[in-house]
Amino acid sequence: MPTPPAPQPSRRRVLAAAAVALPAAGLLARSGTAAAAQTPAAPDRAADAPLAGGGDLGPNVIVFDPGTRGIQAKLDEIFARQERAQFGSGRYAVLFKPGTYHGLNAQLGFYTSIMGLGLSPDDTLINGDVTVDAGWFGGNATQNFWRSAENLALKPVSGTNRFAVSQAAPFRRMHVKGNLNLAPDGYGWASGGYIADSRIDGTVQPYSQQQWYTRDSSVGGWLNGVWNMVFSGVEGAPAQSFPDPAYTTLRTTPVSREKPFLYLDGAEYKVFLPALRTDARGTTWGSGTPKGTSLPLSRFYVVKPGATAAVINAAADQGLHLLFTPGVYHVDRPVEIKRAGTVVLGLGYATIVPDGGVSALKVADVGGVRIAGLLVDAGPRNSEVLIEIGPAGASAGHAADPVTVQDVFVRIGGAGAGRATTSLVVNSHHTIIDHTWIWRADHGDGVGWETNRADYGVVVNGDDVLATGLFVEHFNKYDVQWNGERGRTVFFQNEKAYDAPNQAAVQDGATRGFAAYKVAGSVTAHEGWGLGSYCFYKDDPTIVQDHGFAAPRRPGVKFHDLLVVSLGGKGQYAHVLNDTGAPTSGTNTVPSKVVSYP
Repeated sequence: MPTPPAPQPSRRRVLAAAAVALPAAGLLARSGTAAAAQTPAAPDRAADAPLAGGGDLGPNVIVFDPGTRGIQAKLDEIFARQERAQFGSGRYAVLFKPGTYHGLNAQLGFYTSIMGLGLSPDDTLINGDVTVDAGWFGGNATQNFWRSAENLALKPVSGTNRFAVSQAAPFRRMHVKGNLNLAPDGYGWASGGYIADSRIDGTVQPYSQQQWYTRDSSVGGWLNGVWNMVFSGVEGAPAQSFPDPAYTTLRTTPVSREKPFLYLDGAEYKVFLPALRTDARGTTWGSGTPKGTSLPLSRFYVVKPGATAAVINAAADQGLHLLFTPGVYHVDRPVEIKRAGTVVLGLGYATIVPDGGVSALKVADVGGVRIAGLLVDAGPRNSEVLIEIGPAGASAGHAADPVTVQDVFVRIGGAGAGRATTSLVVNSHHTIIDHTWIWRADHGDGVGWETNRADYGVVVNGDDVLATGLFVEHFNKYDVQWNGERGRTVFFQNEKAYDAPNQAAVQDGATRGFAAYKVAGSVTAHEGWGLGSYCFYKDDPTIVQDHGFAAPRRPGVKFHDLLVVSLGGKGQYAHVLNDTGAPTSGTNTVPSKVVSYP
């Protein structure tokens, strides 16, 4: 087998329809802006009237069945539009009805989701591939973001399916009848990803993948690891062996509930809501009908391009769930979820942009809310908080029916100037954060230390919050600030802000550098497994981080398998956690590791 190349810092990226007709405004629908002035006012006037659930899935959802002609040509057309459109406005969801499809290669570009419409992945078989590679970027997959594959069975033509991705590219509820290669052709770098509720019959081949998290799945084998490979509830996972090989393995996942998904029950669209599991291991679908409940599409307001926040909120207030179809939605007020058990599901990287400094999404202190499949893009006027799960001071317990936040991604800058003081605040107790990438852009448009200012990535104030697959990068201050009790994180990936101008800009009182993950001094119980932080201070390589992680030293505060890395020697970590762990040094990009703390 080929061996992964030695770490090379230069390869890192520097580093339903409503009863009223909604306006046909194209992909980019604005609310409260000059563009909105050109849009008929009927949707807002009709917001007081009852809204119908169900309806078609909008202009950017493409549905195939086994008898459809020209499937490959359509897949190729979408890929040609999206392959290089890293910060474009195109959004697509490609859905395959149950059945068998032959000879397809679905290449996935930016903002493209491919999904089967069966209740089980095995209901929809592609004798072919769902491919992600990195030819557009010279064989380097470290910018292969914002794309996904869900609820399909694949029988790869060569025996191996290639899915070379980095952040915000989930591989969920998939059955690969062969091997799965996570690296680009030629084994250029890739930088992290996520598998859940999937079965890979053959071997998962990470090769040059720097870090990866796999949850509640089954694998036939696992080839190698570079820095940080984390498994929880995975049958066939390699044994715990951190630091060498760098495998962190938990036999089960403490609490999990899979992402809601769209499927066909005969000719009727429904959304399946998987059941909550504790101490989960293996897939939800491997032995009979998965546990959970279904909602007919008639109980959803299908949000399509042109919808305003007023209409969306009116639908939620009258008791409809929300299904966002692919598009970019500018809102002049937050989307507010006040009713317990509400489902908010996005298709094809549906994107919410808050205008005028408002929040994008707020959830009341109610249980059972499921937020999934959305991208939030900060607007040019600073938002204090982009996503708020529970109001400040939330006090209700939700252990039996938690809020879940899954495949929800946040971006500040990159697609244009954006600012937000805090990206995600979790105030509700027992919330599950399952796969999120919270990103202050380090490249693209509107990027600069003050241009896309964003001080905090994730702030957790609620108690008993669990994060599985937490990716947070490049914030001006703390990437994660955890204030709640009994918090747990399984897998954390971080890069400190590349563009810090000097040491003074990242000075936290007497402490040099803001920790990537800080547990408040008042916390008495917290636990984390498989956490990594990297620095690449390109503008001032003399910057020192006193530590990557900070936490009070108490018996109830525990960490397992941590590492820090200086990419090419651009900056230094003096310690890993508090004053524990050796410093990073030199230009060899060698991690400093801590197996357990305290």
